[in-house]
Amino acid sequence: MERKSREESLQLAAEVLEFIQSETLSVDQKKKIVSDSVDNFSNYVTKAILAHRKSVSNDFSVVEWEDEAAVFRDTMGDEYIDCLGGYGVYLLGHRHPKVVKAVEAQIKRYALHSQEMVDPLRGYLSKLVAYITPGDLQHSYLVNCGTEANEMALKLARLATGKKYFISTEKGFHGKTLGSLSASGKGTFREPYLPLVPGFQHVPFGDADAVEQAIRILINTGETVAGVIVEPIQGEGGVNIPPDDYLPRLREICDKYECLLIVDEVQTGMGRTGTMFGVDHWDVVPDIMTLGKAFGGGVMPIAAMVAKKKWWGKMEENPFLLGSSTFGGNPLCCAGAIAGIHTILEDNIPQMAKEKGDYIMKQLSEIQSRHSDIFVNVRGKGLLIGMEFADNSLGYTLAKRLFGKKILVGGTLNNATVIRLEPPAIISYEQIDYVLACIEEGIAQLSKETKVLR
Repeated sequence: MERKSREESLQLAAEVLEFIQSETLSVDQKKKIVSDSVDNFSNYVTKAILAHRKSVSNDFSVVEWEDEAAVFRDTMGDEYIDCLGGYGVYLLGHRHPKVVKAVEAQIKRYALHSQEMVDPLRGYLSKLVAYITPGDLQHSYLVNCGTEANEMALKLARLATGKKYFISTEKGFHGKTLGSLSASGKGTFREPYLPLVPGFQHVPFGDADAVEQAIRILINTGETVAGVIVEPIQGEGGVNIPPDDYLPRLREICDKYECLLIVDEVQTGMGRTGTMFGVDHWDVVPDIMTLGKAFGGGVMPIAAMVAKKKWWGKMEENPFLLGSSTFGGNPLCCAGAIAGIHTILEDNIPQMAKEKGDYIMKQLSEIQSRHSDIFVNVRGKGLLIGMEFADNSLGYTLAKRLFGKKILVGGTLNNATVIRLEPPAIISYEQIDYVLACIEEGIAQLSKETKVLR
């Protein structure tokens, strides 16, 4: 494609701004946005994203345009119940008014920081994070997304300990930048980029003995181990919940071998699993914790690494040694995160997630017992719930049919054997009951179809 003229570029920008700033759109404008969206993704983003989304929606005409609470709407005004929740982002729902109010107030003051003067909201948010996180976690480094937070955690562990190797888990997911991807344990994401960052040893998730054995062998063969990185509950890996002694034993193992326990709470943190953080189910205090997704209150993109003070010494020597994120901890995102934390605490979102999660799990367990031939397992904590099917095609078919009922759910990024339910904590019981009825109807139909084929 050749570069366009200034006039053509201005015309396009003006047209899109009119769409954004209009309170109402004409039918022709709505249709144009739909057709433009398909063309733009095909030619300027990547067509593969359309194909991936189509496996759920079957319909390119569904273009997301508005949202609130537990629903989003397309350009034509059709409303969908969100049980995907941005893979954990929308714990407080879409555009929670308290979070939006804080961000609107901040943007009227100033939006980004100068990079040189002291910006107060970064300090206030970091203090608040120290208040709410377990044990003696204290110092925060604020970034833009979860994979950045995990990169910072890995870098800090090497700086603080002077050691090199990391133990991570099979099926673990920590992001797709090179360091985080090296820690991740899914071959689909890793293989195109091999060789990755050296110094990562993967072991089965939930097996503390395997972690200790890996550390012992590395040390006995002359290597050094900086840390163990793990999710309290694997999300992208299939909502895998470890044995109750797993995280406590990892804490003991890391203390024994003088390496750091890094817990990735990007998806499980901020109340999603029915406690403020996933580690709270097992009363474990990590050396480093990473946060993201719901951390921005469902409005702003922000993530964080928070660590114990005793590991922060190198940062005192040179505060920019770890990183210098241009937009990390900017005032708008900090305002959203502070308002999000306030709402989580004031409304007791973790308890809300636990109660609604228990309600959903009870109903799904009963459905599973009636259709165990295709719906083989259900597991989860709070509002991080996994529905496991006998094969990938069954999960995809159910996801498509639920979308036809105006319900959005999600598999893992490249697989639907496990369908994830991650609705906002503010979802109503009426909405939950509708979703559960549609799930049961869809599974019953799948069961009949499978029996006919046999």
